[in-house]
Amino acid sequence: MATLQLEEKLVCAICLELYREAVTLPCGHNFCRACIEDHWRRHEVNCPQCRTPFTQRPALHKNGALCDVVDTLRAAEGQPVAVEPVPDRSQAARCPRHGRALELYCRTEKLCICCACTVSQCQGHRRVLPDVERKEQEKWLEEQLEENWSQAVQAEEQLQEVQQKSEEIRNSAHALALAVSNKVSCLLRALETQRDKALQSIEQEKSAALAQAKETEQWLQDHLEHLAQHTQQIQELLTCPEDMSFLQALLLTPPGSLAPVPSLKWDEDAGQLNELKKTLDQIYQLLLRDEIGPVILRDADPSLKEHRGPLESVPRPVCGLRKELKQNYRNLTFDPDTANHHLYLSCQNQRVKHGSRSQQATRPGRFQLWQVLCAQGFEAGKHYWEVEVSDHSVTLGVTYPGLARQNLPGQTDNIGRNPCSWGLRVQEDGYQAWHNGEARRLLGKPGHLLGMELDLPVGRLSFYSLEPQVQLLHVFNAFFTQPLYPVFWLCEGRTITLRQLPGAKPYSGPQGEALSPS
Repeated sequence: MATLQLEEKLVCAICLELYREAVTLPCGHNFCRACIEDHWRRHEVNCPQCRTPFTQRPALHKNGALCDVVDTLRAAEGQPVAVEPVPDRSQAARCPRHGRALELYCRTEKLCICCACTVSQCQGHRRVLPDVERKEQEKWLEEQLEENWSQAVQAEEQLQEVQQKSEEIRNSAHALALAVSNKVSCLLRALETQRDKALQSIEQEKSAALAQAKETEQWLQDHLEHLAQHTQQIQELLTCPEDMSFLQALLLTPPGSLAPVPSLKWDEDAGQLNELKKTLDQIYQLLLRDEIGPVILRDADPSLKEHRGPLESVPRPVCGLRKELKQNYRNLTFDPDTANHHLYLSCQNQRVKHGSRSQQATRPGRFQLWQVLCAQGFEAGKHYWEVEVSDHSVTLGVTYPGLARQNLPGQTDNIGRNPCSWGLRVQEDGYQAWHNGEARRLLGKPGHLLGMELDLPVGRLSFYSLEPQVQLLHVFNAFFTQPLYPVFWLCEGRTITLRQLPGAKPYSGPQGEALSPS
């Protein structure tokens, strides 16, 4: 009974077993060295029994008397005596310099040292107790874990971004390859048509020239026969012995004189052959240009071209292309809530005019620039609309909803001056295509009727001049990520009209987003 009561007094309050290397805290309570160190690593530095907090981690001192009592009790009960079980410093933790037990940590050399090292090699170095250094290292390792977790999250986000960009590149490359294939196929078909017409023209010219040559040849042969007959008559007359017969023979009519032979009409550079040479020269110049978009011919239509020339002779009417474009025609209207206060809307918001006087009150959402958006936007599918302009000095394009409304110094308009918009400036002497602040000058005489086609699945925006015939002006190829709204800029005195097509298919796209300025 006494032994049982004594054993209860020698039990660690943490592991509920007999003490193993009992140590005493400043509050007087005893614990196993391994148990109290493990407790402090997981919890606050205090006494697990009385909850007395310690401002600093106290040094643990072995309770020798208590350890001897525990060993005696273990021996009486036949249990093995615990002799320095954690850790066995006499064997595992020895100084390689002096052979003593390692008791300190040298921060200068980053080594565990013994007491002899503090006198010799580590004199004047920064030294701390191992448990203090471990606590700081554990804190550093926990910070490293947090840093690793943060970097892992960032790396995962970057990986997803790279994968998304890779997919965009694949889609863009596929669209570009398809555009190039369509362009080359269109040119090949146009060349084949021109070849057939040239061969037909050559055959016709050859037939006409050979027919003329055959006619001349027959006339010359007939003249030779007449000359031979007249020569024979003369020879017979010279041999005639009678005077009366000789004189009567002189009354025979001689053949006419030999007329100049007409030259044969044959010109190697005439007709379709000359047109073919011009076409080949245009194609050669076309291939030398460092661009793809402006020369993409829609659906291999040889009549659609960048410059006027021999391709016009391909037997497919230009109006067929415009008829095809109108299958996706959209009747648009201007958004009065975005119009600059100098712009006046009329005809049920289908016409805008720039006047010298302010037409409307300035309020948030309106452009400070001379610009206006359409009320309709597009986020999927194919769309086509036509615009009539009164004169040059206007810009038409498309933009994301967040196009800036404010006016910046030295800026007339911001259509195409940023990554979120694409525009075509109509100038007095030609056109300019704008995107991301870069301009590209285009050839062509400015017209008053223009068409715009937006193919969102392919990622293509096309501008057409419709007078006097359909002509492709420029093509933007892009990966559109937001809904697009038609946008216009017009100089003072100019008028822009959105042409309406009766029976055009309605499109239910995003509405109202144009009211949100950036």
